[in-house]
Amino acid sequence: MIVLDSNIVAVALPTIARDLNAAFASVEWVVSAYVLTFAVGLMPAGSLADRFGRRRLLMVGLLFFTVASLACGLAQTAWLLNWARALQGVGAAIQLSAALAVLGHEFRGMERVRAFGIWGAVLGVAVTAGPIVGGLATSYLSWRWAFLVNIPTGMVLLAIAARDVDESRDFDAIGLDIAGMASFGFGLFCMVWGLIDANSDGWLNDSTVAKFGGGLGLFCLFFFVERRQSRPMIDLDLFSNRSFLGACAAMFGYAASAQVMVTYLPLYLQNAFHFGPASTGLAMLAYALPLLAFPPVGAKLAARFSGRTLLTSGLGLVAVGNLVAAVMASAHMSYPPFALGMLLIGTGAGLLNGETVKVLMSAISPERGGMASGISSSLRFVGIVIGFAGLGAILAGGARRRYGQLTETLLDVPSFGSGENLIASRLVAGDVDSLLSGLDPARREQFSEIFQASFESGFAMLLFSAALISGAAALLTYWLVCARETAPLQESGPLSLESGE
Repeated sequence: MIVLDSNIVAVALPTIARDLNAAFASVEWVVSAYVLTFAVGLMPAGSLADRFGRRRLLMVGLLFFTVASLACGLAQTAWLLNWARALQGVGAAIQLSAALAVLGHEFRGMERVRAFGIWGAVLGVAVTAGPIVGGLATSYLSWRWAFLVNIPTGMVLLAIAARDVDESRDFDAIGLDIAGMASFGFGLFCMVWGLIDANSDGWLNDSTVAKFGGGLGLFCLFFFVERRQSRPMIDLDLFSNRSFLGACAAMFGYAASAQVMVTYLPLYLQNAFHFGPASTGLAMLAYALPLLAFPPVGAKLAARFSGRTLLTSGLGLVAVGNLVAAVMASAHMSYPPFALGMLLIGTGAGLLNGETVKVLMSAISPERGGMASGISSSLRFVGIVIGFAGLGAILAGGARRRYGQLTETLLDVPSFGSGENLIASRLVAGDVDSLLSGLDPARREQFSEIFQASFESGFAMLLFSAALISGAAALLTYWLVCARETAPLQESGPLSLESGE
């Protein structure tokens, strides 16, 4: 439900902007508000699940998410929609941390391998269905159904959780780490806030520097606080475990170079190939179908290959896929060649979906499953946030430079008000019509080609950068993760995932 909702919104954003008569910069907060509260809430939510019970927090998260989805679907202004999306992010953080903790506590050995393989396949279903459902709903019904569809789903899931999920908790978690929760939550909020606004405010702007500085200071405070806690929210000694550290690198690289493409690829498909929402949803199948098909394949491969081999191979496929897509975008190729890169990215992501979580959570005892799921989910979403902001800056910068190169030799270039930065931001948002308005037909055709070439050039730089991220993560993972500690389990073998031996 969480991933489905995120994917639907990625396809529907331009339609939301037009329907609510809002500037696209305002509607971008439909994604950003969700990202902020989700990323900030993941780690505290995992600790709360350990303390108060995983089933209880799962049901609280489901209820919160369902009610917030209703508010999103009924919102009449961009301001109300953004606040509802922020509340939806809180519910998503609570339910995701609790759900992963339930899986980590309930299953052992090969059953855990299968469980996370199924979990990855469910994510693949959501990624596959999201663009299609979003495109069809936006084209033939209303973007509001992107949110309203969660209401019956949430009600059914609440009933299933109440009936079938056993309660579990960490009985040693006597008190809550309030100081750790506050310093981590507000520190991450400042960092994410700075990343989101840096593209518009400027990376060296006083406001941006203050946000990053405040976030860094709060993270330093968090580490100091956690060292003094008898039951910390994050056991910092875990990071001395090389396999755990390598799994963290794999999770971050996967999120920042593969999962972030759920948002960026629809933008490219609409801007470069001029696909409508419904066509964009169908075109995303090249990326989404492998996410559905390969988690079960990864679960079977886990019986033969170590976690290090699977993580490194998945990240390598993501790197190759991004590189292929970048070459196709640079050459202004049509959709079928570009789809080859999407297919490779999706294949690597499908292998990584369940394996990253399995290896990372296996380094922590089941009693602290909430903390494990919080770390896993936080790394995933922080990677998406940093990838979204950093790659967005590369996209805008590349488009701006290419636009300057293409117009340098032209005479009597029309003024577009705020200059090339405004042009780049509108190109990235897909708002080309406003740039072309007021131009005579000859100029309109000429600048339409320039704008598209500029966008494709910037997007190629984005894909090259994503390939570097996944490639670097693959090298770190291979170097840090121990093949022996992540060796494949046998049906009757020892439960080495719990011991890390």
